[in-house]
Amino acid sequence: MRAPSPGLRRLARLLGVASAGLGVATLRSPQEVARLAGVDDSPTAVPVLTAVGARELLHAVPLLAGRPGWAWTRVAGDAMDLTAMGVALAHRRDERYRRLRAATLAVGGLAALDVLTAVRASRARRTTSGLPGSRPWTAAIEVSAATTVNKPPQEVYRYWRDLTHLPEFMAHVREVRDLDGGRRSHWVAEAPGRHAVEWDAEVVEDHADRLIRWRSEPGADIENAGSVEFASAPGGRGTEVRVRLSYAQPGGRVGKAVAGLFGESPEQQVRDDLSRLKQVLETGQVVRSEGSPEGPLAGRLARQRPATAVS
Repeated sequence: MRAPSPGLRRLARLLGVASAGLGVATLRSPQEVARLAGVDDSPTAVPVLTAVGARELLHAVPLLAGRPGWAWTRVAGDAMDLTAMGVALAHRRDERYRRLRAATLAVGGLAALDVLTAVRASRARRTTSGLPGSRPWTAAIEVSAATTVNKPPQEVYRYWRDLTHLPEFMAHVREVRDLDGGRRSHWVAEAPGRHAVEWDAEVVEDHADRLIRWRSEPGADIENAGSVEFASAPGGRGTEVRVRLSYAQPGGRVGKAVAGLFGESPEQQVRDDLSRLKQVLETGQVVRSEGSPEGPLAGRLARQRPATAVS
């Protein structure tokens, strides 16, 4: 899944700092905050502000980690705070009115920033596709993984470029059939729940020994795109292989979470696939403890059990 942009992450951290500051100040001295806000005459001010301080600290944790989607939790808190402050303003005409009005304006300013951050985060999630040459999808899932193979880039590239090799190490790919000399191909894969899905794909960018990029054609059961890069590893240790995949998984983010419960995490799938690629290219086979009478397909190998002694 694509990470938020650096600017959006910085904005989230800024809100996290604001939440942390407000939370600490309110918990340390709720009476002083009540006085500054002009509500120190209310018998419920201190317990309410204590709860608000604890809430702000909860907001701060994910926001300081650069997760802008959590700005929606601040938006919800802002709505409650502004509602309460608006009611208080309507019933206050004493010397505390100016302090409460200033506090309300300050909260309103922060609320506007919260809404901006939350909306930008939602748009980034809703329309996302980090692979050049592919169109944006709703609820797209993006994953990436890398490994180092002790073979030269030219050999690794040639092996991958023959797309019919992919089922040998990609556990959920049943078949890849060449359609016109390597540019177009037909894929059959296993989706969560053992359902077969199919699509035609085209190679949209191909740089020998360096990069292959592909995407599904219209009408695919699951729209997807991908790229694989090959680079010489430092110290002459072979080839760094980096894979990026983007696809519109059924059910979007919810479908991804549910799939993970059944051992179908996309990130883990890609890491496991690259581990098998490394074994195939370095040893000529996927290392396993039992024979494979049905052939070398990765999906069958992945379901094998450790060998046990015959009693």
